[in-house]
Amino acid sequence: MDYKTIVKGPLESFPFKPNLSDYLAMRQTFRWEDISAELDWFDVDHINIGHIATDAHLKTDRRDKPALIWESQKGEIERYTFADLSRLSNKFANVLTNDIGIKKGDRVFFFLERVPEIFIGILGTLKAGAVIGPLFSAFGPDAVKDRMADSRARVLVTSPMLKKKIAEILPELPHLEKIIVVNRRNAELAPDDVSYEAAMERASEEFETVRTHKEDYAIMHYTSGTTGKPKGAVHVHNAVIGHYATAKYVLDLQPDDIYWCTADPGWVTGTSYGMFGPWANGITQVVYEGMFSAKRWYKFLEEWKVTVWYTAPTAIRMLMKAGDDLPGQFNLDSVRYMCSVGEPLNPEAIVWGQQVLHKPFHDNWLQTETGAIMIANYPVLDIKPGSMGRPFPGIDAGIVDDEFNELPDGQEGNLAVKTPWPSMFRTYWEKEELYQSRFSNGWYLTGDRGRRDDDDYFYFIARADDVINTAGHLVGPFEVESVLMEHPAVAEAGVIGKPDPIAMEVVKAFVSLKEGYEPAEELRDDIQRFVVKRLSMAAAPREIDFIDSLPKTRSGKIMRRLLKAKELGLPLGDTSTLEDD
Repeated sequence: MDYKTIVKGPLESFPFKPNLSDYLAMRQTFRWEDISAELDWFDVDHINIGHIATDAHLKTDRRDKPALIWESQKGEIERYTFADLSRLSNKFANVLTNDIGIKKGDRVFFFLERVPEIFIGILGTLKAGAVIGPLFSAFGPDAVKDRMADSRARVLVTSPMLKKKIAEILPELPHLEKIIVVNRRNAELAPDDVSYEAAMERASEEFETVRTHKEDYAIMHYTSGTTGKPKGAVHVHNAVIGHYATAKYVLDLQPDDIYWCTADPGWVTGTSYGMFGPWANGITQVVYEGMFSAKRWYKFLEEWKVTVWYTAPTAIRMLMKAGDDLPGQFNLDSVRYMCSVGEPLNPEAIVWGQQVLHKPFHDNWLQTETGAIMIANYPVLDIKPGSMGRPFPGIDAGIVDDEFNELPDGQEGNLAVKTPWPSMFRTYWEKEELYQSRFSNGWYLTGDRGRRDDDDYFYFIARADDVINTAGHLVGPFEVESVLMEHPAVAEAGVIGKPDPIAMEVVKAFVSLKEGYEPAEELRDDIQRFVVKRLSMAAAPREIDFIDSLPKTRSGKIMRRLLKAKELGLPLGDTSTLEDD
């Protein structure tokens, strides 16, 4: 396929002028201070994300505007205005402060399906001055335990089904004081559970939002690493400036838009752009609780007349796999702008969008640590298929060597971002030395490898470490290896990411067995189920190879690089540190 530049000007499919109408001019004049002035601060130093997303709209004509329209997988529909979200989040803030005694800075974690209560609860927690910790609802017990134990979360908000899923690890969380259960199906609750419905019924609708300082902690998202347990990237209330600005200028959210972000609230995209960015801009967003289905997704776009759609490359590739004829069965004329994030978007997907959906997807790049979009494609700029685009006007990105020296255009190196910016994470929770190691010479080192062309477009090449990006979920090989080692048959395990046409990468494990166990398909299936139960479906090895021994350094560290090179038929490189046979 010939990936020629696709020119996507504003007049081609936009019924009005985009918010960002002149990229170069905006880069020259952009100031974060000007963006900040558009938000409703308490004073020069105090702001609260929960307030910005709800109460700030009460004194405008957006008060009774729909903020959230939710559709369950069974087709149930619930609507909430900005006034509703303000009132209900106030009630939840009162539940936390009055019923449970949560104080500013305490951690409140959410392990909950994509139901309205997770949005209400997160907003109320922020208004109470506590720190939110959203967890992916497909996590298994070990994944939940690691994150909650590390953060010392005092409260968990969950559902009866998900609580049952993690029941075995709850006694291992000594800092967990209360479990609030969202009980939509009237299941029987344990005596110590706090009923969300009963507590909300009793709570007052009046609450004075905590006037958090702009540098007070607000959000804790855990991200995977190669050599240890997941680490908590902590963001502050000041991050809402970045959420607001990028939602306005990258996603081009306009006052009358109907916006759909398909990301789960457990990931950074699901909070920054599934809550804070759109609601800071006063936008109506629709949420679908159900799982992916190409036909159902197209129907959802049609039924709700979605105008701006933000999704993931894996989902786009699955839509492509469902065929070119299917979209024609639906009226998708309302959709004027489509964006993607989470992993690199392959050129074929952009061309497919243009040819089949009559619009290209605009890829962009962010990380858990960046908190907001750093590099993007925009309505007014050409798209170069395969590129993540150009830096946001308030962001300076570069390609640097291992000593943080900037490299010339066209040369591969480490993707880095000049510091600071409003949504930049402020620490890894209780891992300050690791945090500081990511910064030098005015740069934040992202851990991604990339290059920049002479038009200032950036291209992703690979992760600089062993972290696996599978369907937009970052999976740390160490975390998977640790769980594999808990299986009674496994003596040693090494995990790599293997390229995949749909998910970008899948987890592949190499396992050596303990004496008394023999390789068998039944054992392979049992090991896979074991990891699914302990961590998640995304973290479970799609493939498992049984081998006699794993390549290790003389110090005993498994050489994942050699495993990957052998799997992909690549040169082995330097093996001088390999242990003796």
